[in-house]
Amino acid sequence: MLRPFAAYLRVYEPLSSFGDPPDDALLAAVERSELTPGEAIAREQWLWLKSQVSSAHALPAELPDGRPGPSLRTDVLVLDPGEVPVSDDAIDLGSEPLVCPLEIRVRSAAALSSFLDDAPPALQTAVLEANGLTVEEVKHRSHSALRDLYGSTMHVLSTNWIVPLPWFTVVDPDQRRIVLGSGPSDPIREVSWRVAMVDARARIAEAEELITDALGEEAGPSRVLAETHRWLNSFHPDSAVELDYGGLVQLIEDPVLATDTTADDVHAILDALRRGALEEVVEAFESLRDYWGDLASRERFN
Repeated sequence: MLRPFAAYLRVYEPLSSFGDPPDDALLAAVERSELTPGEAIAREQWLWLKSQVSSAHALPAELPDGRPGPSLRTDVLVLDPGEVPVSDDAIDLGSEPLVCPLEIRVRSAAALSSFLDDAPPALQTAVLEANGLTVEEVKHRSHSALRDLYGSTMHVLSTNWIVPLPWFTVVDPDQRRIVLGSGPSDPIREVSWRVAMVDARARIAEAEELITDALGEEAGPSRVLAETHRWLNSFHPDSAVELDYGGLVQLIEDPVLATDTTADDVHAILDALRRGALEEVVEAFESLRDYWGDLASRERFN
């Protein structure tokens, strides 16, 4: 089965950030450490499909009575701090496992709340009537699910059909992890980066300043950088950040994926801004727009 055509930005926090001591079910899940990022995407997809055949209109990872399912504490990704590249020998992520809760029910509730806020009234009415629900019922269940957050915000951001270019500012282009596998449909196929939180924050702070000075605070890239910067500041300083192409790797053939230079191009734009070389900025941006615009255009046919 195809994975969702979504990309992910994840934060992994030290285990001790989840309680003193952490929940027993969470501790057991971290000890097992069963999920890979690719398997986590498949897990999310299965829980979503399961929720769609439920007569109780449950959210993914939710019981028919509206309570969170047991997977709230067990659907986690785990990293060893040694798996996270750092820019400086002085950066120490400690020895604790780094944990990223999938928070599938919470993220689904947030998406549902956004739908209620943003969908045209006719579409909103059609969806609610088809499921025999009212706005009040949906909001109540969504707000209940959002109380399940481990901290003040979700550990995973996702986007469909494209990777927001500002996300690439947090990574080191040379630290790309790429596994082509046997082709686009191979479940092990992956493109991702990992970065220590202290590096991610320093990079995005500089990028935000450069882009805002060049484009202004209201420009789209400036807003995404500011929002992402605030999001990163919500987590423990010894955390790790992971940028993952997720299911988008299914849309890109081997030669193109192997030679993808998006991260390098984004950092080249930042370097050109430092030097005031605006022609280089325009050239790099047009190349990125063509590359990612082709992928994003496929959404119209689905």
